[in-house]
Amino acid sequence: MSDGRPTGGARGEGGDRRRGAGPDRSSGGPRRGGGRGGASRGDGGRPRADRISPARLVAYEVLAAVRGSDAYANLLLPTRIERARLSRADAALATELTYGTLRLLGRYDAIIALAAGREVGAIDPPVLDVLRLGAHQLLATRVPTHAAVNESVALARRVAPPAAGFVNAVLRSVARRELDGWLELVAEEADSPDAALAAVHSHPVWVIRALRSALEREGRGDELVDLLEADNASPRVNLTALPGLAADPAELGEPDRYSPTGLTAEAPFDLVGANGGLVRVQDEGSQLAALALSRVAPVRPGERWLDLCSGPGGKTALLAAEALAGGAALVANEVVPARAELVRKAVAPVPLDVAVHVGDGRELDPAELNAAGGFDRILLDAPCTGLGALRRRPEARWRKSPTDVAELTELQGELADAAFAALAPGGVLAYVTCSPHAAETHGILGRALARWGDAAEPLDTASIVQAASRHPLDLAGDGRTVQLWPHRHGTDAMFIALVRKR
Repeated sequence: MSDGRPTGGARGEGGDRRRGAGPDRSSGGPRRGGGRGGASRGDGGRPRADRISPARLVAYEVLAAVRGSDAYANLLLPTRIERARLSRADAALATELTYGTLRLLGRYDAIIALAAGREVGAIDPPVLDVLRLGAHQLLATRVPTHAAVNESVALARRVAPPAAGFVNAVLRSVARRELDGWLELVAEEADSPDAALAAVHSHPVWVIRALRSALEREGRGDELVDLLEADNASPRVNLTALPGLAADPAELGEPDRYSPTGLTAEAPFDLVGANGGLVRVQDEGSQLAALALSRVAPVRPGERWLDLCSGPGGKTALLAAEALAGGAALVANEVVPARAELVRKAVAPVPLDVAVHVGDGRELDPAELNAAGGFDRILLDAPCTGLGALRRRPEARWRKSPTDVAELTELQGELADAAFAALAPGGVLAYVTCSPHAAETHGILGRALARWGDAAEPLDTASIVQAASRHPLDLAGDGRTVQLWPHRHGTDAMFIALVRKR
């Protein structure tokens, strides 16, 4: 749906009227002009101060912007927190409320539909956002019931006054059941096993099926629920210490299990701020993807590297540090000017002259390529559905659809061809996506290898990644590719494949 609401969850219209779970229609709702006295009284006629904590207000504003303006929570939330001058505790609460609600939005919509006695599509979007935020507080946090309900009602009075009584009634209905009871009821109301999984674990049905297919390819289809639960868990902030420039990860915090450049820390953003861009936020899987290319073989001084789709620049910065250490040159390309500027900022702390170009990666400048006979190493971190980073970008699951996959795979294939053409003989291409969807991973690679024929040599990517890792990784497959997983490795679900041009 255009406002980001999921589909395919439990049926709400009529479902709870059979069970008597929903509030009486007289309790008010999102009807225009309804809710007698709701603008100032939503508690049996007693006036109540419209007190809303700053953390809840920030969380609501971000939810509304994600729904109404296609905003990205990871970009907007820090700005809103800073603007509101939230304390560290309030910032933590706003973060939990925002990301927790977005991750479990499908679950909450299914519960709200049952509690309200109507489909969520029949509830005005601002009111639905208030209900989602309230449901998360009631079912997934330690916020007391009275605080969750009362502040949600106060929030409703501010954004949709006639609906305050309706919000009060629905959330009190939600509060009458424990989470396990609601999940059991949601599963019973679903019209298929996949719809039940989708509602209970808050993933669209088509994503459930794509993830199952990817796991079954590895013979591990029984891990699906573990993966869904990992997608819904709040990950720790992971950092990378640029090698050769920043201190060793062990001196800065707790080293990552796999990435030799990665770490976690108790105050990660303080550590980032104190290190002038040499310590950066970056998922461990993303680090391994970049290191697979930079460490596929010893670097020969004078090599030319290319990061083809470089925005926002995290992998570019790590490649720049590796290139600097080995005496290689690095070029970055990004199609979106604003993201290209982010790349420039990302590589600025590295004392290497990284040329950042703005342009379509499918239309590389022949003069640039011919200047030295092509590139020795190319990273193609292809635009994708982002299904591998749902724990960090939870709104992505509600924005993408199966039709997006078809459009993206066409683009991915064209970029792969352009990248392979830009390789020098003996050069290596790293094809990377932050998605485990088979069409975006094995599908793209298989068709590309068929087109490239004998000119392409798939490398033993698994051995290369294992050699770069601090500890052995539990990997499946034939070794030509690596699929990382949140539930198995604690990383985003990065796909990595290395191919050499003969």
